[in-house]
Amino acid sequence: MTGKVEGMKQKKTKLKDFLENISVLQWILTFLLLGLACIGLMVYLMFTSLWPLPTLYFIWQLKDWHTPERGGRRTAFVRNWKMWKHVRDYFPMKLVKTAELNPNKNYILGCHPHGVMSMGAFTSFSTEACGFMDLFPGVRSCLCILGGIFKVPLYREYAMATGCYPVSKPSLEHLLSKSGKGNAVVIVIGGATESLLSLPGVNTVYMKQRKGFVRVALEFGADLVPVYSYGENNIFRQVIFTEDSVGWRLQQLFKKLMGFAPCLFVGECWFWMPYHCPVTTVVGSPIPVPKRPSPTQEEVDHYHGLYMEALAKLFHGHKASCGLSDSHELRII
Repeated sequence: MTGKVEGMKQKKTKLKDFLENISVLQWILTFLLLGLACIGLMVYLMFTSLWPLPTLYFIWQLKDWHTPERGGRRTAFVRNWKMWKHVRDYFPMKLVKTAELNPNKNYILGCHPHGVMSMGAFTSFSTEACGFMDLFPGVRSCLCILGGIFKVPLYREYAMATGCYPVSKPSLEHLLSKSGKGNAVVIVIGGATESLLSLPGVNTVYMKQRKGFVRVALEFGADLVPVYSYGENNIFRQVIFTEDSVGWRLQQLFKKLMGFAPCLFVGECWFWMPYHCPVTTVVGSPIPVPKRPSPTQEEVDHYHGLYMEALAKLFHGHKASCGLSDSHELRII
């Protein structure tokens, strides 16, 4: 009887491991290939007897073009898929709260670092796997991502269902002024530039010249909240090209044309599978920001400085509990 019970536990463990791996693989393939697959499918259908389907969809997409910037179509069903919990458990991932967020206010959460795929930000803020709504009752997380994704047929529907929005001025304006209160707009500040700096054990954030999010916060009176995902840079091993090399120049050209940089990376197994490294996303304390419809550059610089100070304080205050040694430093460039 004991052997049977142990066998069942072992079987369950293997099943859980399989579910975690397949869930993470799905996420990786979605991130890398779903956009191209959707475009290819629609083009293929145009040359078959089913051509009316993509034609009708394209007509509807044109009518629906601005929906992602006007609140989107987030779906609790998609955000609560069991699959996201398997993704969370694979690493594992955890969301940590350090202060209350008032549901009667709006916020801009700056998330760092970008990493290769921002898996910590997505799992914490575009799904309920890490319990955002339980930690911050009455507050709605809104992850803002590359706007080009919402131009891709079919893929845009999936992105909107998870509660993602374009990181554009009209989108931010709608979320912070036309969607009521209790919106936590999440922006991965470093973007494509920071993704190219992702190295295991390195904590570098690109934000000294990133002040647009502070200006938006002032325009709408949204408090600023620093967020740091410890371990985000450890889940992949990236190939770093030396500056001015052919590979580096191609990455910079692609980033300029497409808005994101292609990273060459490898994982723990199957090439793309990430390493099993804990990722802990810590949400800091809000920085009160006044409403200034036309903020001056001095005001922007002032609150940008306060934000960088708060981010550094957050990093050093939690690095030990998140597995880093006291010697680890945060490099802001």
